[in-house]
Amino acid sequence: MRLTGRTILITGGSAGIGLAFALKFLELGNEVIVTGRRQAVLDAVKAQHPRLHTIQSDVADPAQIAALAARMKADFPKLDVLMNNAGIGVPKNLRSSAADLAGLMQEMDVNVGGVIRMTSALIDTLTANHGTVINVSSLLAFAPVPAMPIYSATKAAVHSYTQSLRFQLEDSGVEVIELMPPAVQTDMTSEFGEARISTITTDELVKQTFAALAAGKREIRPGQTNQVAFMRRLAPDLINRQLWNASKALVPAAAA
Repeated sequence: MRLTGRTILITGGSAGIGLAFALKFLELGNEVIVTGRRQAVLDAVKAQHPRLHTIQSDVADPAQIAALAARMKADFPKLDVLMNNAGIGVPKNLRSSAADLAGLMQEMDVNVGGVIRMTSALIDTLTANHGTVINVSSLLAFAPVPAMPIYSATKAAVHSYTQSLRFQLEDSGVEVIELMPPAVQTDMTSEFGEARISTITTDELVKQTFAALAAGKREIRPGQTNQVAFMRRLAPDLINRQLWNASKALVPAAAA
């Protein structure tokens, strides 16, 4: 992937992994636009990094995606990189009935629906500009963290969707890349508390990822991801049990 002279849109780019990548791309001289749901957070990011473009947009809302796509086409017609990064993850107790059945699907709406809708909304622009799609899935595409069953399922879905997208776009001039991070030290993983889940820093993730991008990798497996993928093929029951033992403390108590 060419790393300079690009116009890059990163969803969920106001914090965590998304912001780390936005700042690295900005450092390399690219024009970078980040989105997020919370205007106050975006305002704080803009104040600290004035060269970043910030736009409030929720990838779970089809109407907001359509509005964002229209704005991108009008204000940033040279857009040639879409990084689908926005995601949420919440531990779930599957033994307890959910009172909010609509809310139960929120992770699917953001993590999967956001990727599919954003890609579709901007595919014409990306194709015209011979661009790049970077979908952020996870190590969990290979083996779930059972305490986060819906989140894990969304990452497996993004992995599958990305493979199909790559085949369908192979003659279009659009490059399709999948980034599959392990657990990374962010606000999301800070909630893990005493759970025995190892993490890497965002700096290390960015370092390993940009080395892989520069080398032309299409599926990037930083940190422990490659190891887990390999172990999952050799001893699936073992790796699944290890992830369950490491994460079971995250499962919320059953509703009374």
